[in-house]
Amino acid sequence: MGISQERFTALDVFRGMTICFMIIVNAPGSGADVWTPLDHAPWIGFTPTDLVFPSFLFAVGNALSFSQKKLETNAAFLAKILKRTIIIFLLGYLMYWFPFFHRENGTWAFNPLSHTRIMGVLQRIALCYFFGALIVHYCTKKTAIIIAVLLLGGYWAFLLLFSEPGQAYTMLGNAGTRLDIVLMGNAHLYHDKGGPIAFDPEGLLSTLTGIVNVIGGFLAGAFIQKKGKNYESVAKLMICGGLLIVVALFWGQFFPIAKKLWTSTFTLLTIGIDLGILGLLLYAIEIEHLKRGTKFFLVLGRNSLAIYLLSELLLTTLQLIWVHPQLSFYDWINQVFYQRLFPGALGTLVFAICYMMLCWVVAYLLDKKKIYIKI
Repeated sequence: MGISQERFTALDVFRGMTICFMIIVNAPGSGADVWTPLDHAPWIGFTPTDLVFPSFLFAVGNALSFSQKKLETNAAFLAKILKRTIIIFLLGYLMYWFPFFHRENGTWAFNPLSHTRIMGVLQRIALCYFFGALIVHYCTKKTAIIIAVLLLGGYWAFLLLFSEPGQAYTMLGNAGTRLDIVLMGNAHLYHDKGGPIAFDPEGLLSTLTGIVNVIGGFLAGAFIQKKGKNYESVAKLMICGGLLIVVALFWGQFFPIAKKLWTSTFTLLTIGIDLGILGLLLYAIEIEHLKRGTKFFLVLGRNSLAIYLLSELLLTTLQLIWVHPQLSFYDWINQVFYQRLFPGALGTLVFAICYMMLCWVVAYLLDKKKIYIKI
């Protein structure tokens, strides 16, 4: 049976949920320690926040399962994905360069290109989309699975073979960091809080395992379209997801689960959880027809990349506007409002939810006017 192009609300809600929580975890407020579930694992380990980014890649794979066109020529296909890849990558690069100036000793100084981060969230999305699209377009599903296994195993082998002795899973000694420094240079990597340590959690090498999240999302989307809205689909998604989680936890005894290294075990764990979530959404929305609340997430999902980009640029702008010589508007509103009304970690959570709702209002207005920004 060929793949049906029928839209499934569950898949669209999944994408909207991902964007919703992506915005929340990226804007946790200030003035207190972040609410623990909104913070990434410091290194080895896993938190709910660590699930957000791989879930977006999984959603990208879902979308690919709908965008395949049988009559599309190879030239048209390659031109389309290359154009999207370049645009998304450049948007990500410009987002990290924005606002092009920074405060230094009370004055404004230009952000030089020589110290601009090359990789990042959108850049990883672009690369994973590009290679994921090539794989699922030109390969059979069986071959795509074989490639995914090779990527996961190959990444582990690369870390073991080319990292500094005994430091395969450390921040500075792992092969991925060494490769990033050689190819891009220290100045073009991520520096946490502007510090001297250069490590990019969206580095080049760990993009290999990110591609597998896209492949997993594609296979899930294609499976749902082929099998339809039924209990069998839900059961198989849940079983497959459970098996991947078990494999990840077992393999994790030898290859740690770590988002910042995007380890192969992390990839399997997140795909497994995403399959479980998708199975629950398929059951609730497509079988039981529970529609209450779905509109909220659908609004975000229909302009997902645009709303994510807005959320990041607006956040940077709030941190750029200074109400005092040493206090940005972002910190000021947290100190004088959120931390006074909701002291501690609760205040950071409330701010994050309010900020997400602000972005949701923009998404709602765009949806109401039928404006959908596609790349």
